[in-house]
Amino acid sequence: MFFVHASFAVSCIAMIIGIWWLPAELWIKGFLTMGFFGTVQSAFTLSKALRDHHESRKIHHRISEAKTAHILKEYEIS
Repeated sequence: MFFVHASFAVSCIAMIIGIWWLPAELWIKGFLTMGFFGTVQSAFTLSKALRDHHESRKIHHRISEAKTAHILKEYEIS
C-alpha cells in the first residue's frame, strides 16, 4: 500500500512541476492543470465504480449460493 500511495504522490508532484516549468503562457498551464486534475478525479471515480461493481457481484453470488444450498437442503433425501 505504501508503494501505491508513494508512486501516486510522486507522479502527481512530477506532473505539477512539469506543468509549472513548461515554457507557456499562464492560461495554457491552467488549462493543462485542470485537465490533469480532471483525469485524476475520473480515475478515482472509475476505480470506485469498478470496486463497487465487483463487491455487488460477490454479494449477489453469495446470496445465490445460499438460496441454492437452502433448496438442496430442503429436498435432501434422507
